[in-house]
Amino acid sequence: MTDEEIIPGRRSFPVGTLILSAVALLGLGVMIYRYINGLGAITNLSDGRAWGLWISLDLYCGVALAAGGFTLAGAVYIFGQEKYHPVVRSAILTAFLGYTMVILALLVDLGQPWYIWHAIIYWNPHSPLFEVAMCVITYTVVLALEFSSVVFERLNWRVPMRTIRAIQIPLVITGIVLSTLHQSSLGSMLLMMPETLDPLYYTPVLPLMFLASAIAVGPAMVIFESTISSRAFGHKLGVDILGGLGRLIPYILGIYLVLKLGDLLVAGELSLIFADNSIAILWWLEVIGGGVLPIIFLSQASVRQSKTKLFLCSLLVAGGLVLNRFTVSWLALGGRAGYTYSPHWMEIAVTAGLVAWAVIWVILANRLLPMHHHEVMEEKELGQPKQLVSADTPVYEQ
Repeated sequence: MTDEEIIPGRRSFPVGTLILSAVALLGLGVMIYRYINGLGAITNLSDGRAWGLWISLDLYCGVALAAGGFTLAGAVYIFGQEKYHPVVRSAILTAFLGYTMVILALLVDLGQPWYIWHAIIYWNPHSPLFEVAMCVITYTVVLALEFSSVVFERLNWRVPMRTIRAIQIPLVITGIVLSTLHQSSLGSMLLMMPETLDPLYYTPVLPLMFLASAIAVGPAMVIFESTISSRAFGHKLGVDILGGLGRLIPYILGIYLVLKLGDLLVAGELSLIFADNSIAILWWLEVIGGGVLPIIFLSQASVRQSKTKLFLCSLLVAGGLVLNRFTVSWLALGGRAGYTYSPHWMEIAVTAGLVAWAVIWVILANRLLPMHHHEVMEEKELGQPKQLVSADTPVYEQ
């Protein structure tokens, strides 16, 4: 065999994987440094600005961007939309990793994280923060159980796989209820800040707005994730699946925009959107870029038939949600007079590290687990070797 024949077969360590690993290890190192030297050693937070990058991006954005888990699980297992079955496992995995990263980020952000278990023992049912804590903890457990069937399938552990499938519907219903509660309760937390949050964003219907925007971004994130994974791992995915998800988004975004504008009209505060300040500009950017434009584009059949255009629209929807969450939890949230805040580089390193770890686990899952396959089994065949069908094969094809 000649050198020319040998060289193409050689495999080198991918540059992307190398960068991901470096970022992940840097983030892990900074987290260890934080626990040794305390919170003040790696952040620019203060008594006047207690919320920063970790709360805005890791918590408020992270929880909402993981909404594809409960929306897709509900569509497939509750409403019988088997068309979307090929992408439901990826959505659940992303949601599980998203919530895991949220928990890890909170453990870094808390001044005394070793007391996190107090929320489980010492209940304060009157606090929205208690509801968020309990829902995030229990929903993460639910997501782990939902995704465990993929692991059991890979290991061919039939008894635990049957057990999870037997309780799958109750798990999905529990996940939907928990997600509905904590997606809205993140908005409820801001209701405790009437003197701090800018009047343009402060409203009693914030919990409802948070829930509507999270439901809207769920299908968008599934489009985003599925497009990237199909290109990265070579999985075939029909445009009809992504187009069907894109068809739902304009209706949900429309409800969200009606709530947003209707609230200002009812309160007689519509003039706030024409104020000459940065908060009003951010409001317009969110409404037009993350709301109006996706509604217009995704209402066109030609857009829904193009994977590239669907992907770009999903970026608009996700970008609008991220802008909204950053605004209400940071930019429009005033601090005490004399206190300013900009993220320390170590805060950025922790966030980047957590994202890198999540991407690494996604890569490993797609390479080691049957992420884009599902079983076709009749009850009478459960004792026989399983038959796997690829994601681009109809669910009930014999």
